[in-house]
Amino acid sequence: MRFQVRERIFGVGDDYWIEDADGRKVYLVDGKAMRLRDTFELKDVDGRVLVDIRQKLVSLRDTMVIERGDEKLATVKRKRLSLLRNHFRVTMVDGTELDVSGRILDREFAVEYDGELLAQISRRWLTVRDTYGVDVVRDDMDPALVIAIAVCVITLAEKERDD
Repeated sequence: MRFQVRERIFGVGDDYWIEDADGRKVYLVDGKAMRLRDTFELKDVDGRVLVDIRQKLVSLRDTMVIERGDEKLATVKRKRLSLLRNHFRVTMVDGTELDVSGRILDREFAVEYDGELLAQISRRWLTVRDTYGVDVVRDDMDPALVIAIAVCVITLAEKERDD
C-alpha cells in the first residue's frame, strides 16, 4: 500500500490529507495547536480518530507516544548510543522493537523489524514537488500505525535540528 504525503506537513496546528496511490483522501492528520506538547490525531475520512500521537512531557530524550483510544501502542525515540544521527527505535507495547533509519530529514528512510523491511518512506517515487511516499510493504502492518511512526520520527528529527 502506497500513500502520498504533502511536504508542508508535520507542523503542529497544521491539518493535511494523506492520499492513496490513486489520489483518494484516506487519512487526515489533525495537528493540535496551542498545546504544551506536540499533539496530532490521525483520522479516517469519516473523522474517526484512529491514533493519537503525543510528545511525552517528561523524558530524558525527546519521546513521542502513539495511542489508540486509551491504550498505548508504541513509543518512538532516538536510538541510544547510535553512531548514526538518523536512527530511531519504536518500542511496541508488547516489547517488540522496530528500527527506523535513513535520511529522515530528506524523507528517505525505512522501518524494519529484525532486518525485515516493513515500510519505506521516500521522495523518489513521486514527481509532485514537496511530496513523498509511504510504502507499507507487509500486508499485515497497520497503515495508520506506520504513518504515525513516520509523523513521530520526522517531528523528532526536525525538533532536534531546530534545537
